[in-house]
Amino acid sequence: MSCNKHNIDTDGRLVVLGGGESGAGAAVLGKVKGMDVFLSDMGSIPQKYKDLLESYGIPYEEGEHSEEKIINASVVVKSPGIPPTAPMVKKVSQKGIPVLSEIEFAAGFTDAKMVCITGSNGKTTTTLLTYHILRKAGLDVGLAGNVGKSLALQVACDPHEIYVIELSSFQLENMYQFKANIAVIMNITPDHLDRYDHKMENYVAAKFRILRNQTKEDFFVYWQDDPIIREQIRHVQSEALKLPFGVEKEEDSAAFVEDGIIHFATPGDVWEIPRDKLALSGLHNLYNSMAAGLSASVLKIKKENIREALEDFEAVEHRLEYVATVDGVRYVNDSKATNVNSTWYALESMTTPTILILGGKDKGNDYSEIEPLVKEKVRAIVCMGKDNTKLLEFFSGKVDKIADTHSLQDAISACREFAQEGDTVLLSPCCASFDLFKSYEDRGCQFKDAVKAL
Repeated sequence: MSCNKHNIDTDGRLVVLGGGESGAGAAVLGKVKGMDVFLSDMGSIPQKYKDLLESYGIPYEEGEHSEEKIINASVVVKSPGIPPTAPMVKKVSQKGIPVLSEIEFAAGFTDAKMVCITGSNGKTTTTLLTYHILRKAGLDVGLAGNVGKSLALQVACDPHEIYVIELSSFQLENMYQFKANIAVIMNITPDHLDRYDHKMENYVAAKFRILRNQTKEDFFVYWQDDPIIREQIRHVQSEALKLPFGVEKEEDSAAFVEDGIIHFATPGDVWEIPRDKLALSGLHNLYNSMAAGLSASVLKIKKENIREALEDFEAVEHRLEYVATVDGVRYVNDSKATNVNSTWYALESMTTPTILILGGKDKGNDYSEIEPLVKEKVRAIVCMGKDNTKLLEFFSGKVDKIADTHSLQDAISACREFAQEGDTVLLSPCCASFDLFKSYEDRGCQFKDAVKAL
């Protein structure tokens, strides 16, 4: 049995459920470490992952889960999209077979430092910004989790000394011995509650698994004004050094803003940067920049390097992405806003009258959070989804105009009808994309193509 940190039997049988980026990566890592590997996916496996599995001689199946090939596993790695209530996952668990996330599995085979970022909003931008700072400083760093390549595949084929990892609550569910050297929680607002028995406390507990196993040598970076984080900290014991950030200076703030200057203070390092020098604008991006700056500081990166990287970072696709101006109307793609809080930040940053495109697969949303900003800034709402009943019932009478559309083309037509010169058309849907689109990326790309064709 080869040596690994999590006592995974490398002479045993690894079964991977799910044939996407994380699943295929976990299968390759298991194979490289000498395990007997089998991958199973109830859906179809993308061709690039089939090619990867075949190049390593890894057997797989798609369109079914063959029970006899799965329940003889020593360990199962489950893709994050598969809920713990899935029938095959239940059967595996009842047999006493350990079920791990790809991140947990991969971490057993590396001693690299882990910078891990979660939160309901802002985690992708913060992850990419942190990665940008570290790369610019010349560190040997990999990007993994919800962005970049599978952590397991990198550990197997392209190892790094540090990994910056974006972690969803789904990925954190099956983490046990994994340890983040730097754990970042951006914020916690209601999201994915259908996965958590519609209980907010279950979702919060999943997010806080990022603090598991941290020691006094580690760091916990978080937004100090988030009431849910502040309350949960009181119930969670962690030896990690806390580094809270926010606009206002508090007694223990590690980053705050004063007279337009962002001040950072971490052990052994104090530095600052003018807020107007940040590459990313908006309140949400101020928080993202603070979290990334603190993470880089505790990794002992020179403040000059951090400043430069914060000033030249390019914005994330599908997050408040300017598309074009047509007939004096600005079009902005914020397709990545798949929950209400993301849309709140998007509306908060709007400086012109706004035509807001909402809709998609509702995850139990409470739209009252954005109601004040809608009344203040939104001229019209265009609902775009298979079933817009909930949106129409909530927002009717709260804006001058509202449209019920069921395709992107019809939504764009309604926007053109409503918009006046100087307005902004904002696609910030509040909802998942899976009713009309393959993903939020697909939704954003189709929106951009439609706007550019106007």
